[in-house]
Amino acid sequence: MKQKKTNWTVTILIALGSLFIIFPLYIAISIALKTPEELANSVLSLPLGFHFENFANAIEATNFFHAFKNSAYITVLTLVFTILTNSMVAYVIARNLHRKFFKGLYYYFVGALFIPFPIIMLPVIKLTSSLGMTDPNGLIFLYIVYGMAFNTFIYVGYIRSIPIELEEAAIVDGCSTWGVFWKVIFPLLTPINATVGILTCLWAWNDFLLPLIILSDQEHSTLPLVQYIFQSQFATDVNLAFASYLLALSPMVIVYVIAQKWIIGGVTRGAIK
Repeated sequence: MKQKKTNWTVTILIALGSLFIIFPLYIAISIALKTPEELANSVLSLPLGFHFENFANAIEATNFFHAFKNSAYITVLTLVFTILTNSMVAYVIARNLHRKFFKGLYYYFVGALFIPFPIIMLPVIKLTSSLGMTDPNGLIFLYIVYGMAFNTFIYVGYIRSIPIELEEAAIVDGCSTWGVFWKVIFPLLTPINATVGILTCLWAWNDFLLPLIILSDQEHSTLPLVQYIFQSQFATDVNLAFASYLLALSPMVIVYVIAQKWIIGGVTRGAIK
């Protein structure tokens, strides 16, 4: 059997890409485990001891678990309602693109992708304030609405690749339009649901600007807001700040590792289909 030759160009590029990812992560973990004295001596060196008390102090200083609960509440509800509502809207548009109204609606959503958020930021602040939506529920609603443009764009493309004969067969068997969507179409949306889900989770969990301008009560602060306030008040406690960054990062790393399996498996099933 012939031995495969090593593609050194690809190997070097992969090694460099891995280095660009691992090095900042190493710096963050190293700083989080050091004392201020060790950090003053060298940033790149390994910590002399593993000071896990930095994480405990960061949790106490930032009221981490309260902010974690707020972020989890907003992220989970945003994820669930985004997948449910955006997939239904996209299904209706995808199966009626031959009609002028739905075709215009589709291009309306696509056009919204090109509108920068700073342009509509002030009107959004005034509107949400007048409607009393300056709380986590109002923030969830905005996430669902703002994500609809991009999600509809990718949902429509995927739904149109599903043979319409599957729906026609279900209708012949006596299935209603509502039943066709939930029993036939929605199970086939697993790959794209996984993609939308992970993007929505990362956006809602890490977003800083919308919570900053929408949430009026400090009790509703999310993790990015809490870290921003902590860094502003205690700028010298770099070790605690990086410890809090790692604590906030870890849930999304776990979510991504779990969701990656579903994305790869879903794409494979979609290719076979």
